[in-house]
Amino acid sequence: MNILVIGSGGREHAIVKALKKNQSIRKIYAAPGNGGLSRDAQCVNIKADNVNAITDFVVECYIDYIIVASETPLAAGVVDALERKGKKCFGPVKNAARIESSKVFSKNLMKKYGIPTADYETFDNCDTALAYVKSNKVKFPLVVKADGLALGKGVIIAQDLNEAENALTLIMKEKKFGESGSSIVIEEFLTGPEVTVMAFTDGKTIKPMISSMDHKRLQDGNKGPNTGGMGAIAPNSHYTKEIAGVCEKTIFQPTIMALQSEGCPFKGCLYFGLILTLLGPKVIEYNCRFGDPETQAVLPLLETDLLEIMQAVTDGKLDTIDIKWSSLASACVVLASGGYPESYRTGMEISSLDAEGNLNNNDILVYHSGTEFDGSKFRTAGGRVLGLSASGASKEIALQKAYSAASQIGFEGIYYRKDIGKY
Repeated sequence: MNILVIGSGGREHAIVKALKKNQSIRKIYAAPGNGGLSRDAQCVNIKADNVNAITDFVVECYIDYIIVASETPLAAGVVDALERKGKKCFGPVKNAARIESSKVFSKNLMKKYGIPTADYETFDNCDTALAYVKSNKVKFPLVVKADGLALGKGVIIAQDLNEAENALTLIMKEKKFGESGSSIVIEEFLTGPEVTVMAFTDGKTIKPMISSMDHKRLQDGNKGPNTGGMGAIAPNSHYTKEIAGVCEKTIFQPTIMALQSEGCPFKGCLYFGLILTLLGPKVIEYNCRFGDPETQAVLPLLETDLLEIMQAVTDGKLDTIDIKWSSLASACVVLASGGYPESYRTGMEISSLDAEGNLNNNDILVYHSGTEFDGSKFRTAGGRVLGLSASGASKEIALQKAYSAASQIGFEGIYYRKDIGKY
């Protein structure tokens, strides 16, 4: 079997490494991939959202199964195009992917079907939005979200009116996130522990994965700007069996049923970003794919064959699969380029990695995000460069291993949070 994984980050590297355990796979391709992925798959120089080029490649190279791991090609309709060619894919069609690609769509879906979330209003005009935040209808802090995809960075928490006005100007007038900011959501600020739960679903059955805790802010103490994610741990200690039961009843199943009712059943990995408020768990956001870096913490704990699960999702037979997980804890620490998530330099040599992009340590999984391989050395090629994942009998042991590995890696401008797992 020949498989194509579409995407270029640490999440895709984690998926490829998990797939390699399956002996039935003849060859794995990655489009476009990265330096580290090139050591575990054959990288193809096609942009993830180039639907026509991907479709041509899949047909010409006799690809049997395609895993679309990135939100951009999902929102562009690559699954729709491939299915029209008779190809089997893991990932939702474009209409179902709207649950991430349009926050306005997802918020309205939750309101319509009674799925608990923050109170909100939506706007497609900056002046109207400005008038709203100046009115007595709002309470600070509040949250301003760009409607469309923004690489996990299109959310701004405004502590006061001045910050709210700046956020609206940045998103809607200055187009910081391009057309993603043409419409926005303004919602109440919720407090409580945050939890990520990713789930496999074939549109009828939903099977949650182990919970995790992402760390979005750049700096220790959950300070600084939002990023794509600076680290993750799994499982999340705040997510008890009792809370899981509530989420299953009030959020997970209702979401699947809502998408069915709207005529866009969801097949793939559905990501639930949750907050545990005093009034119960609520949805902060949905993603239409695996999270990054949550995947790098969760997949190392998966004991069931990943391809078997994915194919069951595609075939609508997820109810026949018994998914097993390790009882260990896992942690991922992200190493980033100095200046991320704004401007940063690339091309910096990365020390201590072997020719395969790994460390000489069997306890550590090295997932490449923004790297390139020049034939002899790995160099930085993005904001988030590497994710170092480790497992252990406890969260503390897993983190100690991951941080010990981080201290061995070097490149100019290296930066990583020192408090993963504490928030």
